[in-house]
Amino acid sequence: MKRSWICASIVTVAAPAALADPIGEWRVADGTAHIQITRCGPAICGKIAWLSEKGVDENNPDPRQRNRSLLGLPILSLRPAGANQWIGTIYNAKDGQSYAANLAMRSEKVLRLEGCVNGTNICGEEDWTRVR
Repeated sequence: MKRSWICASIVTVAAPAALADPIGEWRVADGTAHIQITRCGPAICGKIAWLSEKGVDENNPDPRQRNRSLLGLPILSLRPAGANQWIGTIYNAKDGQSYAANLAMRSEKVLRLEGCVNGTNICGEEDWTRVR
């Protein structure tokens, strides 16, 4: 009987670590987009998977890229930075700028994103909600 309890305890302890995984689809805070996060080697990457309004990357600083569709656009590139945390960059198509990004799992269904102007303490944050 003790043996069964020990095995059950190991499963119970291991389960939360598996839940803290950002791989999946996330709705941004204002509900206008979904971001699909996938593995890309040891890092994670994200692209725009759904938009409430279709559009093009009209604010991109590179004029040659201003006609590309926002749908499918890669915006997120992060590497592990500790337990349930990732750091890297995020592209904001609304202003055409890239920002230093920190991503952390708040729960199985909530992801906290913090973006900062590179080299400053000017930051903003929002919670994304898991869609799937």
